[in-house]
Amino acid sequence: MGWGWAVLGIVALIAVAAIGIYNRLVTLRNRVDNAWSQIDVQLRRRYDLIPNLVETVKGYAAHEKATLDSVIQARNSAMSAQTVAQHSEAENALTGTLKSLFALAENYPDLKANQNFLMLQEELAGTESKIAFARQFYNDSVMSYNTGQQVFPASVLAGMFGFTTRDYFEIEEEAKQPVQVQF
Repeated sequence: MGWGWAVLGIVALIAVAAIGIYNRLVTLRNRVDNAWSQIDVQLRRRYDLIPNLVETVKGYAAHEKATLDSVIQARNSAMSAQTVAQHSEAENALTGTLKSLFALAENYPDLKANQNFLMLQEELAGTESKIAFARQFYNDSVMSYNTGQQVFPASVLAGMFGFTTRDYFEIEEEAKQPVQVQF
C-alpha cells in the first residue's frame, strides 16, 4: 500500500510539473504574438504616413519621380509581407527608400521649411522609434520563448505539443549603413 501512494505521488508531481511547463510555454508564445501585434500596429501607422509624405514631396520635387515611386513600391511590398522574414526584408528595403527620400528633401529648401512636410517627417521619425522599440521587445520575447522551449525538460513537452521556434526580426547589414545619394 505504501508503494502505491509513493508512485501516485510521483505521478502527480510529474503531472503538475508538466502542466506548469506547458502553461509557461503558452504564456511565452502569447507574449511573442502580442509583441508581433505591437510591431504590426506601428508598421500600419508607418504605411499610413508614407503616402502623405510622398504627396507633400511631389509638389516640390516632381522630377524626382523614380525616388518617390521606389518609396511607394517598397511600402506596398512591406504591406503585403506575410512572414517575419518577409517583413524583415521588406522593412529593410523601405527604410532604405525613406533615407533616400529624406536625403532628397535636403536639396529643396522650400520643402524643408514646409510645415506639413516637417510635421509628417517628425511623425514618421517618432513612429520609427516606436518600431525600433517594438522590434526589440519582439526579439526579447522570441528569445525567452525559444529558450523556454529548448531547455530540458520543456524541450520534451514542446515537441509533444507542437511548439516551434520563432524567427527574430532582423536587420540586414545593408540597412545599417548610411544611404548614399548622388545627384
